[in-house]
Amino acid sequence: MHDAGLTGERTGSVPERSTHARPHPFPGFLVVLEGPDGSGKSTQANLLADWLRHLGRAVVSCRDPGGTGLGDLLRNVLLNRHDLVCGVRAEMLLYMASRAQMVEEVIQPALAAGQTVVCDRFLLSNVVYQGYAAGLPPQEIWDVGRIATAGISPDLTLVLDLPGEVGARRIQARARDRIESRGQEYQDRVRQGYLDAARGGRDRERITVLDASAHPSSVAEWIKREVLHALERLAGS
Repeated sequence: MHDAGLTGERTGSVPERSTHARPHPFPGFLVVLEGPDGSGKSTQANLLADWLRHLGRAVVSCRDPGGTGLGDLLRNVLLNRHDLVCGVRAEMLLYMASRAQMVEEVIQPALAAGQTVVCDRFLLSNVVYQGYAAGLPPQEIWDVGRIATAGISPDLTLVLDLPGEVGARRIQARARDRIESRGQEYQDRVRQGYLDAARGGRDRERITVLDASAHPSSVAEWIKREVLHALERLAGS
């Protein structure tokens, strides 16, 4: 594995940096942290937002699902209602509804104002959890997502990768939500889905995989480095 924490295809390769046009028309910067349950992405998203504010940037933090009045209601339904019967397609669409509201109410205005948005999960989570892991065609989810996000994609997506058994140990001390309760086989498909998306999925040129099994302080430093690289590319474009 590459000593800087980039896993690529877990062969030590560093993903090729994108020279493509920006994925949205706004002056702001959207960075998303993704990964399997237990990967530490929520903690790292908070650390990243604090560090960017320390640098003097105007930062908006959000989580997906949630982030708005409607989104928080849907988050409770999706994650906490263990008694709820919800098919995978309906589940995907509920996530999309929450995301659509967050984009309209929070993300798009912040990007239009030139702010930096740090988001804990975004559209790739749907593609992985309901697509690669649960059987819906990933391309169909991308297509629906294009409507839900008003065509906005992240400038940078950081996938925090770790083996499923490690993630399971990390979350065993807390009550598991509906998604976390789906068993190890499902969680293994989630992890592989993220790796497959980073290798060959849409927006792969703006996805970087990091080794989340390392110490959190090391992961935080790798995240800072990747964000600085992306900001430098943006400033030079």
